[in-house]
Amino acid sequence: MKALRAIWRMLRLLGHLLKGLWVVTLQFPRLAPEEQYIRVQAWSQQMLACVGISLRVQGQPPVGGPVMLVANHISWLDIPVMHAARHCCFISKSDVQGWPLIGTLATAAGTLYIERSSRRDAMRMVRTMQEALERHEVLAVFPEGTTGDGRTMLPFHANLLQAAVVANAPVQPVGLRFVDLASGATSFAPSYIGDETLLGSIWRTLSAPAIEAVVTYGEPETPQGRDRRAWALHLQAVVDGLRQQG
Repeated sequence: MKALRAIWRMLRLLGHLLKGLWVVTLQFPRLAPEEQYIRVQAWSQQMLACVGISLRVQGQPPVGGPVMLVANHISWLDIPVMHAARHCCFISKSDVQGWPLIGTLATAAGTLYIERSSRRDAMRMVRTMQEALERHEVLAVFPEGTTGDGRTMLPFHANLLQAAVVANAPVQPVGLRFVDLASGATSFAPSYIGDETLLGSIWRTLSAPAIEAVVTYGEPETPQGRDRRAWALHLQAVVDGLRQQG
């Protein structure tokens, strides 16, 4: 039964991905940015349904920008989960841009790319993020830099907060969690860590019983005199608390 469930969900997911590619190729060029964002949010909600995941939003998502969302990072599903809750422009590692199909969809959703190993590119990205915030965009970053195991969090990198400091924009902490609907316990099926393959993580997620993605928004905040490293430590503690709610 698990295999049949996974195969059915996989077929639905592939069909939905191809539909998304058709939409961004033929329809997006004719749409205003606001209309594109609405389409991305709706597509993300439908994608979660395809893989057997429901969505619960706690707290108040931002009504508009400028604001930078900072969240813990668990899974390849984190981006569509956050898009489903509230469209935002993600900061992602540059190799995602080259992924077949996924890269095209991510770019169409407004993703900004950074070469993590390049200090010069990091500085360029800070300027790009600052300009986006000054245009009143809603940005989203995973300050851990990579996915964790869902049990503990990795330290937050403070450098991405610099754009919010320079643009004088608030930062809103967000906690992500996946829950087994039958037991109410945390589900680690969607996790993607260490030496795991992406396909292995996807298959485990598709094979799992019904899962609920919980997105918990905290209160927006400003540095209040803290340097970015002290602020990053504080935000990490807040996100750690938010992700355990619900």
